[in-house]
Amino acid sequence: MPRTRPARAPRAGALAAPEAAPARPRGRPRKTDSDLDEGNRRRLVIEGAARLFRTQGFDATSTRDIAAAAGMRSGSPFYHFESKNALLCVVMQEGMAQATHSQQAALQRLPAGASARERLRALVRNHFEVLLGPNADFIPVMLYEWRSLNDGQRQTIALVKDAYEDEWMPVLQALHAEGSLKAQPATARLFIFGALNWSVQWFNARGALSINGLTEQALALFIGDA
Repeated sequence: MPRTRPARAPRAGALAAPEAAPARPRGRPRKTDSDLDEGNRRRLVIEGAARLFRTQGFDATSTRDIAAAAGMRSGSPFYHFESKNALLCVVMQEGMAQATHSQQAALQRLPAGASARERLRALVRNHFEVLLGPNADFIPVMLYEWRSLNDGQRQTIALVKDAYEDEWMPVLQALHAEGSLKAQPATARLFIFGALNWSVQWFNARGALSINGLTEQALALFIGDA
């Protein structure tokens, strides 16, 4: 029977076989601050600031809070914005841009020849969505923190706010002409937006009324269209 050669012991100082590398965790690794492109960084800052300004107020929100909400280092947000006050103005501008876009889309979804009542329903429904829907941090910030803007910033936001509200005037004028809206359209617009915007103070998403239900109640109040 042939002899087997005994295993040779490792020489002194020889390197041991490398251990297997630990398995990589599954899933996509979270991007670090340096991995994000400029657009994504800016977006995270704006969204985080909007959420904080709404829930705890502009004055009570620190720059460190904003950085943490965006998943960044404490000084990073102000690489993109010169101050917290400038960021507040951008939050409001972003909110009005989103509201204007969704309002135009709501009107475009209506059939050709939609009545003034149908157009008002679409406008009211969209405005409630802007105020109370799942992405509703931006416009309430404008309502709560208007006093925190400087004069120049107020003028900037007022221009886009007025353009948004001006879309309602042809509808209100048509309703007034047919007798459904009793108040003068320009004054009615002020009353209507005051009433709708105040809903951010009392609306409860778990309450009896949905956004659709609120819309119907608002129409009943404004034009008797229950």
